Amino acid sequence: MKTYQIIVAAAIALFPHTGNIKAQNTVNIGKSNIILNSRMMTPEAMWAMGRIASAEASADGKKIVYQVGYYSVKENKNRQVICTTDADGKNNRQLTTGTQSETDPTWTNGRIAYLSAGEIWTMEHDGTDRRRISDTKGTVEAFKFSPDGKKVIIVKSLPFNDIIKKNPDDLPLATGRRITDLMYRHWDHYVESIQHPFIADVNTDGTISSVMTDILDGEPYECPMEPFGGIEQLAWSPSSKTIAYTCRKKTGRDYAISTDSDIYLYNVDTKETQNLCKEKGYTPIPVSPTHTMKDQKVNSDENLKNNPGYDTNPQFSPDGKHVAWLSMARDGYEADRNRLCIYTFESGAKDYVTESFDSNVDAFCWSADSKTLSFVGVWHGCINVYQTNMKGEVKQLTNDWADYISIAPANDGNKLLAMRQSLSAPTDIYIITPGKEVKKTKIEQVTKENKHILDQLTFGKVQQRWVKTTDGKDMLCWIILPADFNPDKKYPTLLFCEGGPQSPVSQFWSYRWNFQIMAANGYVVIAPNRHGLPGFGTEWNEQVSGDWTGQCMDDYISAIDDAANNLPFVDRERLGAVGASFGGFSVYYLAGHHDKRFKCFIAHDGAFNLESMYTDTEEAWFSNWEYEDAYWNKPLTANAKKTYDNSPHKFVDRWDTPILCIHGEKDYRINANQGFGAFNAARMRGIPAELLIFPDENHWVLKPQNGILWQRTFFGWLDRWLKK
Repeated sequence: MKTYQIIVAAAIALFPHTGNIKAQNTVNIGKSNIILNSRMMTPEAMWAMGRIASAEASADGKKIVYQVGYYSVKENKNRQVICTTDADGKNNRQLTTGTQSETDPTWTNGRIAYLSAGEIWTMEHDGTDRRRISDTKGTVEAFKFSPDGKKVIIVKSLPFNDIIKKNPDDLPLATGRRITDLMYRHWDHYVESIQHPFIADVNTDGTISSVMTDILDGEPYECPMEPFGGIEQLAWSPSSKTIAYTCRKKTGRDYAISTDSDIYLYNVDTKETQNLCKEKGYTPIPVSPTHTMKDQKVNSDENLKNNPGYDTNPQFSPDGKHVAWLSMARDGYEADRNRLCIYTFESGAKDYVTESFDSNVDAFCWSADSKTLSFVGVWHGCINVYQTNMKGEVKQLTNDWADYISIAPANDGNKLLAMRQSLSAPTDIYIITPGKEVKKTKIEQVTKENKHILDQLTFGKVQQRWVKTTDGKDMLCWIILPADFNPDKKYPTLLFCEGGPQSPVSQFWSYRWNFQIMAANGYVVIAPNRHGLPGFGTEWNEQVSGDWTGQCMDDYISAIDDAANNLPFVDRERLGAVGASFGGFSVYYLAGHHDKRFKCFIAHDGAFNLESMYTDTEEAWFSNWEYEDAYWNKPLTANAKKTYDNSPHKFVDRWDTPILCIHGEKDYRINANQGFGAFNAARMRGIPAELLIFPDENHWVLKPQNGILWQRTFFGWLDRWLKK
């Protein structure tokens, strides 16, 4: 483990945290019987919680297998385990017996298949009769069995030297990389391998043949797609004769500027491939690589029939007559509205069945009769469950202050299996029985993974508040009150600035940006769903692109001014602003435009210099769409000129408030030089500032001790400036 590094300005002493965070008992890598020293949430309590990662019902609907991650702060690592429970929540048991992680549990032929040390294993539902059935020298990264159980898709990585060239054999110790095109690194790693899906037979004894067929044999493309794609990007047909898969068949600069992925149909017997998104004979349309694709021919009305945007995550209908997938309309726009597309094999027609739902479809599943699809999507700051029929008639099934983050068949009539979380509860598994109307839908909690910890904690109350924006619209703000709230007191208050820029401020549970731990530390949290977030219609969501420093920044000010002027428990003399990614950019911008409203700032992985950011980021389509032009283009569009003219680094002369900058050096989406630049500028200005830099973290903070260091530094900074 690398040593943590805190770089602190020489003139500013690093104050040790003296607030209410207390050391907790060390937790083993497994479910903890931790006894807390306080009713208030601490970082150690959060890291002791089990994190449910997946859930799947057995074919008869009686059992659920799921994966949980447990973390050890002392050992600074995690262990993934496999558990089962009856569908009614009884007979919950952990099946994992070894010390290493076991992951990706799924049902096949009545047994549980899973990954361990890069190989596929199976076991009975009670954890007995464990058998290793693959022999790949530990190279399996994901898998999916065919419905008939006779074949399996295996995802493995292959060396990729098209862009980063292989070093000469006689220089085995050379560490240099010779790079010849764009997309040479992605998210947090250099692209020197790509994943490919292979097909293998399952032998009569249940083992997997070592002879495998590469679905993308000889093609320099990845499947699943970087950086977050998984096995959900491939699907077997009910007949087990075809596979639908997701792929963006581009490399280098073409890849870097485009979001055009398609759904392909692969015939297992003939090995023929058909593109379901593009017309036969389609010829790629040339594009300008340094200008937004909003007004380019690739996104013309005529070409939209060829699905130029993201198309991902196919699922066949149970009767095999259709395949559905998530579809974004336009190329270059990674935050376009995700719609549910249904392709009918008999006619070749593509129908979009969620058009009346003016927000994103995040996940979906087919009903057993192949006539209905259930999906989850965000609306007004909550991710609820909906259904649509083949005609596109959408109805809502749940109406909770919660986020349903997955949906799947429960294999028991029309019941659904879901994972659910909220601002006050980490993820658990639920069974949903749809009703004819929302109030008749039945929701049953199956797991209570962290009850032993949650029962010891006091959480702050969550409230909803609608605030008028400067353009006369209504904006939803979540208000989270301190855990020991007293209405007669005044509290320091934090404005939370969301990332994305098009990510919802929903009922998410985070293990870092956790509103309840902020409440436990005595802060009121104001979390606005500003312009530019999904869940309030397409017009609201798209307003931010090309206008990063306009209406959305006015919305932040409207939210904090409303709280300071109208909520008697908010102390207007003790206000802070915090945020990550676009939220970090927002903090850097507000630092030069807040008119002394705030007493301190915290920016995590935020963009500081947008000209630098344009060429720093690896996914060039993002900057093209959001800024509209490369900064060197002449003439710039009006939006591009406004964007670059209002870059936060151009207003450092107005900075007058203490700021903490946090960044991961393996963040290749927003490079660490952005954090270095902001911190260095603050110190050159003589402003109290600190920089928390993580050499081994990416856009997130994933290691337990780094996570606790992050929390202690975060609250140490806030307490220093807001609790005087």
